[in-house]
Amino acid sequence: MKTSEFYYDLPAELIAQDPLSDRSSSRLMVIDPSDKSIEHKTFCDIKEYLRSGDCLVLNDTKVIPARLLGTKDTGAAVEVFLLKRVSDHEWECLVKPGKRLKEGAKVSFGDGELSGLIARSLPDGNRIVRFDYEGIFEEVLDRLGQMPLPPYITHKLADKNRYQTVYARYEGSAAAPTAGLHFTNELLDEIRSMGVGICFVTLHVGLGTFRPVKSADISDHHMHSEWYEITKEAADMINATKTAGHRVICVGTTSCRTIESAADDNGRVFAKSGQTDIFIYPGYKFKVLDGLITNFHLPESTLLMLVSALAGKDFVLSAYREAIEKRYRFFSFGDAMFIASKAS
Repeated sequence: MKTSEFYYDLPAELIAQDPLSDRSSSRLMVIDPSDKSIEHKTFCDIKEYLRSGDCLVLNDTKVIPARLLGTKDTGAAVEVFLLKRVSDHEWECLVKPGKRLKEGAKVSFGDGELSGLIARSLPDGNRIVRFDYEGIFEEVLDRLGQMPLPPYITHKLADKNRYQTVYARYEGSAAAPTAGLHFTNELLDEIRSMGVGICFVTLHVGLGTFRPVKSADISDHHMHSEWYEITKEAADMINATKTAGHRVICVGTTSCRTIESAADDNGRVFAKSGQTDIFIYPGYKFKVLDGLITNFHLPESTLLMLVSALAGKDFVLSAYREAIEKRYRFFSFGDAMFIASKAS
């Protein structure tokens, strides 16, 4: 299957630059792959489409302020973007400009409150940076770092918490699991009161979520690995839901990739942690997932391919065309889509 088959033309003005003041007031497109129906709602209407006995799976990762602006010892301005922690003081990082930051180079952040040494270069161009600081690294990073907003968002974020879900708990992501940004604590409480189970998994989102598919054939694309964890409590709730004949609905593609990575061929999910580079695209047979709450994704992206695996490429692209016609807001701070079959 060709990458070009997942292209669509999006007017730039439909890329949401700012979050709405009320998280749950975004628009919601409800699509049903079984009868190809499309409905237009508000996100808080998601309650109408959930049933007692369903299980919502949410990713409780927390975005770290991973973008650090500093200076080299020559005074040149540089940017260091934290990707993955490899030891107590070392991180795998994306650095700009790469030519200025070779092995042995030193970088200073925040008037010397934090310093970094380029310890070594990796084959893909990333660097291992060894940091030196006093106190707790996370507290230093909170003072000096910036939220790593996607490159298509050009506005400055007034409140960094708006790029976090209300249930974000475990720090480690370089990007938000954006489907979850639509939920408020009040909405989650209402959903629980309906008899819908809610469980949490963790997948630390890497920059691979924005990495373009450069291969002409999607089967030649390789995903960057990301760390995930599923607790026994979450696995038990998911398995009990499936055994009882109810639906497992993931909030976001990261939650979907997590449970699919931890399931056997019979659809049983196991408590486990580790790295996953699962790539879901049309032809994939879902082992656990019954429904998905997600945002509108970039053309030719792995996220759009995952959604197409669930609902069908042609139907998804036709729904996207309708979303464009109706002026939906796209990408991280944009509107949402719910994919499920009424018959399931």
